[in-house]
Amino acid sequence: MKTKTKKKKIARVLLQVKNLIKYFPIESSNDVVKAVDDVSFDILEGETLGLVGESGCGKSTIGKCILRLIEPTNGEVWFEGKNILSLDRKELRELRRQMQIIFQDPYSSLNPRLSVYSIVSEPLRIHRIGNKKERKEIVADLLKKVGIDPEYMWRYPHEFSGGQRQRIGIARALALRPKLIICDEPVSALDVSVQAQVINLLQDLQEEFGLTYLFISHGLAVVRHISDRVAVMYLGKIVEIAPAAELYGNPLHPYTKALLSAIPVPDPKIERKRIILQGDVPTPINPPSGCRFRTRCPIATEECSVITPDLKEIEKNHFVACIHTDIAKSL
Repeated sequence: MKTKTKKKKIARVLLQVKNLIKYFPIESSNDVVKAVDDVSFDILEGETLGLVGESGCGKSTIGKCILRLIEPTNGEVWFEGKNILSLDRKELRELRRQMQIIFQDPYSSLNPRLSVYSIVSEPLRIHRIGNKKERKEIVADLLKKVGIDPEYMWRYPHEFSGGQRQRIGIARALALRPKLIICDEPVSALDVSVQAQVINLLQDLQEEFGLTYLFISHGLAVVRHISDRVAVMYLGKIVEIAPAAELYGNPLHPYTKALLSAIPVPDPKIERKRIILQGDVPTPINPPSGCRFRTRCPIATEECSVITPDLKEIEKNHFVACIHTDIAKSL
């Protein structure tokens, strides 16, 4: 993968998520799954915000709530000064031209009955952009940009490899020239060598089109490479947000420290102190009181069961939800 370099000055806040909540009701029960519970963050124009955490922590749910692919239970999502959650169907349809998604599985996200041309041109047709000839030219140009031969536009998804299918999905996301793209674990289903190619492609496209990414992944090494800032989630809540270099070099939350200690080091001579978390991840149906991480935290005290920690700026641009950051630094 290429080394990430700053492409331009980050100008303004493009997306604001405020106190986002998404509960899923359980059939034949009064309980709910608290998938996302009071999450807030900003994404600046032109940057990549990485969102990491264990499977089931609510990462993908946040992405789908932002686009209203699923309706949030409560909260606000502001995009360029508009609260997405207050828009009617017509207004939302128009705004969706500016916000797209790249799905995790390139095999199930493409309709096997449609040709590549039909898949990539569908957003153009829905939004009535161009005539048939113009749409064909746009599709050919998009396929070139993602590394697919335009002559293949009449082929079907089963004729392509996983990496090629994901490139087709990226071309579809770019068709309407969006400002924000939600990347929902876009490389986790691909081989490692192909992952690097797709990440480099996403970086090139970001520079060319001035894109803003919310990059959702559980691959910590990938997130470090592509992200400007990183947010760490645990059981429906964000526990730490910081610039990527700062978070990986100076993690302050015990959960973040445990995650980073699990990253393999490609040098057998280097020994890393591994932090082994005890116990299993609690259920989001009935999460622990106070700090949700306290049942697995090596520095938890009685206070942690009573106080629900808010994200606070501990160091410049480094926010942590923990009441014992002074102790955590010594882990």
